[in-house]
Amino acid sequence: MRNTAKFTTAVLAAGALTLGLTACGSEDSAASDTSGPLVVAASPTPHAEILTYVKDNLAQKAGLDLEVREFTDYVTPNTATEDGSVGANYFQNQPYLDDFNKKNGTDIVPVATVHLEPLGLYSHKVKSADGLKSGATVAVPNDSVNEARALKLLDANGLITLKDGVGNDATPSDIAKNPKNLKFKELEAAQTPRSLDDVDAAVVNGNYAIEADLSPAKDALVLESAKNNPYGNFLAVKDGSESDPRVRKLAKLLTSAEVKKFIEDKYQGSVIASF
Repeated sequence: MRNTAKFTTAVLAAGALTLGLTACGSEDSAASDTSGPLVVAASPTPHAEILTYVKDNLAQKAGLDLEVREFTDYVTPNTATEDGSVGANYFQNQPYLDDFNKKNGTDIVPVATVHLEPLGLYSHKVKSADGLKSGATVAVPNDSVNEARALKLLDANGLITLKDGVGNDATPSDIAKNPKNLKFKELEAAQTPRSLDDVDAAVVNGNYAIEADLSPAKDALVLESAKNNPYGNFLAVKDGSESDPRVRKLAKLLTSAEVKKFIEDKYQGSVIASF
């Protein structure tokens, strides 16, 4: 039986309200007792699936007691890690974490990069990016980092041209050229695949594409290149917890040959090992 707890933003909204609290005040905190299980917050796909593979196949031999908690948003895993509700998280990339720490005053740090989920452009209405008509509506994630990443994907494939020097906070206002006069619908990242019947195309994060039964390797009209890509997803902890022996064990397992083979076999190029 899969020992994985699932949480949603609504259930855990209280976690965000306790952002200023630390794990030091609670003896029951997931982060304060290094003799207990390591509780890791993760997006369901592929992060929790990879962690569950580690739990079921590698953790016991390594002497690691691992508990996986699934979250369906990109905020609560970090607030839960900051306040000590969980000991680590696995769902994000460096640009997103940098932006989150800056905006929320958190002290989350990466430990080990595990995989890349290529961002892709998908459509239920056209079969190629060139097929998008003038004035077409494209859904993009509304968080600042993933929106910029989506616009860079469109720029790299000639659909738009961004202004010179635009960084990880690009928005549609930073578009210098828009030959197809594309219109953009900003949605929560998890909603982008669900919008495909309502828009002409959508830029979808790899994990949400897989959850929606889209194959990034086969179904994307255009797909992010893995070469020199800064958006690898990593195991992360609150600053100071990097030396936790449980975290060290998990980092080693997540970057093992066994996990690399699991990723290659299960995701067939839709998720790419980054180690």
